[in-house]
Amino acid sequence: MLSKFYESLYLKVLVNIVVGNSKTTVYIEMLNKKDVVSYYEESFDETYLSIELYEYILQHTKESPFFYISILDNSTSQGAIPTCSKQNLEYYCDLSSSEYKCYKDKWTYYTSKNDLYGMEKVYEKVGVDFIFSPFVVLANFFKDKIDTHLAMFLLIEENTISLSVFNNSELLYAEYLDTQIEIDETPMLIDEHDIEDIDLDDDENSINLDDIDAIDDIDELDDFGDIADLDSIEDIDEFSESKDVEEEFAKEVEEEHHIDNLEDSDGFNEDYQRFLLIQSAVNSFYKNEKYKSEFIENIYIGDSVGISRDLKKYLEEEMFLNVYIRNLHLPAEVCEIAKMELS
Repeated sequence: MLSKFYESLYLKVLVNIVVGNSKTTVYIEMLNKKDVVSYYEESFDETYLSIELYEYILQHTKESPFFYISILDNSTSQGAIPTCSKQNLEYYCDLSSSEYKCYKDKWTYYTSKNDLYGMEKVYEKVGVDFIFSPFVVLANFFKDKIDTHLAMFLLIEENTISLSVFNNSELLYAEYLDTQIEIDETPMLIDEHDIEDIDLDDDENSINLDDIDAIDDIDELDDFGDIADLDSIEDIDEFSESKDVEEEFAKEVEEEHHIDNLEDSDGFNEDYQRFLLIQSAVNSFYKNEKYKSEFIENIYIGDSVGISRDLKKYLEEEMFLNVYIRNLHLPAEVCEIAKMELS
């Protein structure tokens, strides 16, 4: 009772940390009993607890004895499985080196014990109160759709994808995908039987050289290429200069187009890699007998990085999916989970 009284005298400080591939983002909210009083956000070019990052966190946590540090789990050895029964957990994967927790008595999320220890060690100077699974963030972000739809749900981060399939709040499948892992494309091969089916003697598949009027065509080319029709040597010079200007202009346009392509190429490659991983995961879902397979028609994407239109196009045209995209402010969503834990 006394602690509740003291808590009412101070603001509550929620510090939320999201570590990406090359930077760390810190999002902080100051709360009173009823609402958010203020919020702050800063990104740092390190993926560890640097002096600048430590001082930034300390600057805000010293304002209240009631502060809480949350980190989004970025372990590559994490995932989710469609059961909370301890007897059935091992049916899906070996959890002997993992920490795991049941979510709303419906499904289980897990992560590596060693990676958890590593995160706690990195941030031991500020202390860690919560380490949240991206699958929990995903489930909360799309709770309005997950409870009533059969669909695939994705949380896209800089180098990872948290992929899940839900059917009216029942988890059917989940996988944590690392986009830095290369996926081999299956080449389109022509079967030797298909080659045998091609009739090389078929007139429709060949060109009859006898049908070409070679001499007549050459005469026509001579008429077209006769430069004697040009009025003078001056005309030739003007023609040459005009051609040089056109070629120079075309060269400039080509160089500008090349620069634009270089700027877009990274996004293109990243989204194509994401598409290949999603396609591979869907194939695993359909083929793996461990999972209750349902045909997927819709996909909801929580986009925290700003994906290009290419990913949507790949999913629609190659996998015939209906694609819905929501922008997601990941550090703020982590903060929402922290509020739920503290309420």
